[in-house]
Amino acid sequence: MFLETKNLTKKFQRGNKELVAVNNLSIGIEQGAFAAVVGHSGSGKSTLFSMISGLSRPTSGEIFIDGLSINEMSRDQLAEFRRSTLSYVLQGPSLLGNFSIIDNICMPAYLGKHSDGCAGRALKLLDAFGLGGIENEFPSSLSGGEQRRVSIIRSLITSPKIIVADEPTSSLDLENTELIMQLFRQISQKGTTVLISTHDLNFLDYTDSVYKMSNGILL
Repeated sequence: MFLETKNLTKKFQRGNKELVAVNNLSIGIEQGAFAAVVGHSGSGKSTLFSMISGLSRPTSGEIFIDGLSINEMSRDQLAEFRRSTLSYVLQGPSLLGNFSIIDNICMPAYLGKHSDGCAGRALKLLDAFGLGGIENEFPSSLSGGEQRRVSIIRSLITSPKIIVADEPTSSLDLENTELIMQLFRQISQKGTTVLISTHDLNFLDYTDSVYKMSNGILL
């Protein structure tokens, strides 16, 4: 398995109550697969994705990506791992307002070892996503859907081995949702593992597997 979680659990304390956001969850996804996790808001999808991406630590359980244990990595090791291997598309706005679109896209490359030729790759991706000509604009001049597409382009710029995207089509119309799902499918067919969460059930035929999550449990 390229991505594997074993008995993954995440608990939070809210006042006197202990909340279990993810409960003893185990999943395995092969390299190059396109998988989706579906479930209502509050089902634990975002918490699961945050742990897989190394942004939060599990209360218990293990996470392995490409044979490496995420749990055992230091903060610096996790940062380098995300730059070189994993891209995470956050739910909601994530662009930096004081940087141009092309600089937003190339930011992960600037921070790592993939900056050579980044601008050219960014321009090609903008064209592929129907956003050609906006590279010198700033996020404030873009619609919510356009900003969402730029965030996805940014996740692709370093050619990661795995893309984890939390509700990547949440602010897109049907045409652009289909475009994103087609592109994720093409990326996975070239060997990149893609894991998304979604409320949109109309385009799940593009995926290889679908997992349903409810109350922190994978059904």
